[in-house]
Amino acid sequence: MSSFTFNSVASVLVQDGSAARLGDILKTQFAPDSVLVVTDTGLVKIGLVEPVLASLAAAGIPAVVFDDVEADPSEATIKKAATLAKSHKSAMVIGFGGGSSMDVAKLVAILAHGSQTLETLYGIDQVKGGRLPLVLVPTTAGTGSEVTPISVVTTGATRKMGVVDRTLYADLAILDAELTCGLPRQITAATGIDAMVHAIEAYTSKLKKNPVSDALAKQALVMLGENILAACSDPNNIDARREMLVGAMLAGKAFANAPVAAVHGLAYPLGGHYHIPHGLSNALVLPHVLAFNAETYPEAYADLACVVGQGNSAESFIGWLNHIADSVGIERRLRDMRIPEADLPMLADDAMLQSRLLVNNPREVSRDDALRIYEAAW
Repeated sequence: MSSFTFNSVASVLVQDGSAARLGDILKTQFAPDSVLVVTDTGLVKIGLVEPVLASLAAAGIPAVVFDDVEADPSEATIKKAATLAKSHKSAMVIGFGGGSSMDVAKLVAILAHGSQTLETLYGIDQVKGGRLPLVLVPTTAGTGSEVTPISVVTTGATRKMGVVDRTLYADLAILDAELTCGLPRQITAATGIDAMVHAIEAYTSKLKKNPVSDALAKQALVMLGENILAACSDPNNIDARREMLVGAMLAGKAFANAPVAAVHGLAYPLGGHYHIPHGLSNALVLPHVLAFNAETYPEAYADLACVVGQGNSAESFIGWLNHIADSVGIERRLRDMRIPEADLPMLADDAMLQSRLLVNNPREVSRDDALRIYEAAW
């Protein structure tokens, strides 16, 4: 075993109903005199944000809401949110929602604190100063963004750039399973498979795989695999929802330290060009990337097959994942998403730009390899 470093968020609270007590929690732990809540209009419209704002008001904490976060957030959105935080002199940032809202909140906490510009943050360890106190509250069980030091930004029309820095680790992550009850089957399936991808890629990550990330990834995969069908079948199954939420968090801790690879690298162009949700993009290419990797690196997938009780081969593990995808009814082919076959070479070209991710893959991926994977997925 070689030397390694493992980092994570300072604190995680797992408690049903905790979002409705957020004001008391923040007053006790941080005593902020003002907060910015970063979320999206969908959550506001369905009333999920209202109890949070009520709890902040009851605790005497002034709050302003930024609810313009879109899927695959743009640079303009992040800058707009940071300007709002500065103008209201927010002393804390709360990210409330899916991965996009939490990713925006992380960057706003940095931008509203100092003078560094967003463009200077891209890459690894580029944050030069500190940030505002940061609390993240996920409303889906998938991205694990509440426990990662990563934020993904859409730059230009289709390209995505990442900010990776330990400064992005939150001070507190709050996991409230009640927030995820009632999520539609399609969202539950896509985000759940996204979390499973995080665990799988962390376990097979080439450069920073370590015993701690391995243990978290295996436990995450067990919890997610045992509960995704129940969560999809019964949107109000609080026990399954809680297991999924914790499983996604553990997978997030794993891939925050043992980074994801080619599944994400090939999924990003799908989201950039066709606005396919991130979890679904991962699901579309997952079995084909794993089959490609298993040709030269089958041992790790065989290990994971044993972990989830599905035999002891890479083939049985991939078959199990295919069964889950079929059972939850998620789209399986690129053609199902109306992606023209003629676009596959362009997608392969774009995937090669994701060098930050591809370098972590257990098997080197060339442009021709990427094209063949897309062809298999089509």
